Amino acid sequence: MTTTVPVTVSLRSRRSGTEPDHPDDQLVDRFGRVHRDLRISITDRCNLRCVYCMPEDGVAFAPRSEILTYEELTRVARVAHGLGVTRVRITGGEPLVRRGLESFVAMLADIGFADLSMTTNGIGFERRAQGLADAGLHRVNISCDSLQPARFAEIRRSGDLAAVLSAMDAAERAGLRPLKVNVVVLAGINEDEIVDFAAFARDTGRVVRFIEYMPLDGAGAWDRTSVVSAAKILHIIAERWTLEPVVPSDADPSAPATRYRFSDGIGEIGVIPTVTEPFCGTCDRLRVTADGAIRNCLFANEETPLRDLLRAGGSDDAIAIALRRAVDAKLPGHGINDPGFLRPARSMSMIGG
Repeated sequence: MTTTVPVTVSLRSRRSGTEPDHPDDQLVDRFGRVHRDLRISITDRCNLRCVYCMPEDGVAFAPRSEILTYEELTRVARVAHGLGVTRVRITGGEPLVRRGLESFVAMLADIGFADLSMTTNGIGFERRAQGLADAGLHRVNISCDSLQPARFAEIRRSGDLAAVLSAMDAAERAGLRPLKVNVVVLAGINEDEIVDFAAFARDTGRVVRFIEYMPLDGAGAWDRTSVVSAAKILHIIAERWTLEPVVPSDADPSAPATRYRFSDGIGEIGVIPTVTEPFCGTCDRLRVTADGAIRNCLFANEETPLRDLLRAGGSDDAIAIALRRAVDAKLPGHGINDPGFLRPARSMSMIGG
C-alpha cells in the first residue's frame, strides 16, 4: 500500500504567491487581502437542530422585523459587486425555510456575479432544485454528516438521509454543479465514516469536503477533543487510496478547502482545517447576517451595523463606507489557537456559514 499524503505535509502548501496591485475600488484590508467573496445569511432559523450547530430546545430567533428584506440584501450585494466582490453564497440558518428564495436568487443573478451559490441541509431541496437553477443559482453545497440513516438522524436530531441524497441527485439534474458535500467530522461520532465518505466521492463524482468541528455551536459544548484534524482525516484516507494535492494553479488560493485528487483520477475530496491549520492569511470573505450586520470574520467579536443605515435612507456610498470599515478592521487571524481566544457570542446559525 502506498500513500502520497503524509500527515507531516502542510495543508497550506498551495497557498503561496503574492497579490498584484489592486485598484482603489476593491475591498483591500491592511494586510493586502482582497475581499471578493460575500456570504449572505437570509435567516437565522432552521428546520433541524444539528448537534454541532444549535441546541435542541430554547433557541431564540431574531424578530422578523429585524431581518433584512430581500431588497435590502440585494442592495448591499449590488454595492459589494461594485467594490470587486465576484462571488456570493446564500446561507442561513437554513435558506430554504424563508419564503420567496427563488425571487431573491433572481435578484442576485441580475447583478451578474461570477459565482452564485447556496449552502443547504437539503431538506425540501429536491422539489425546488430546478426552480432555483432557473432563477440563476449556479451551484449548491449540501450538508450531510453521515451515510447511516440512524446516525444521520441522531446528529441532526431530525431529518431523513434519503431526502438529502435525493436532493443531491436533484441538484445534479438541475445542473447545479460541481456539487459539494459538506461533512462536519466529530470525534467518536462519525469519524469512522471518513473512508465511507471518500468512497462516496469516488462513486458519485461529488466533491466531499471534510470540515473540522468549530467552536460555533449554540449550546457552547465545543471542546478541542471533539475535533478530528484535517491531517488525521487525510491520513485515514491515504491508508486506503493515494491522494495528490491539487496544485496551486488549479485551485483558488482563497478557498477555505484544501483540495486533493485521488491519484487514479477518480474523484476529489477537500479538507477545511479551520482549527488546526487556520488559513486566515488568504481569507477573502465577508459576511452579512440576516439581521443586518457585516462580519469580517466567522469568529469576530465585533460587527459593523448595517440595518439602521439601510432603513434610515443611507446612500450607496454610505453602504460602501460601511463595507470598507469592516474590511479595514479585519484582524490578521481569528486567533483560535491563542490562549486569549474568545469564541463569538453568536453561533453559526446566527452568523451564516
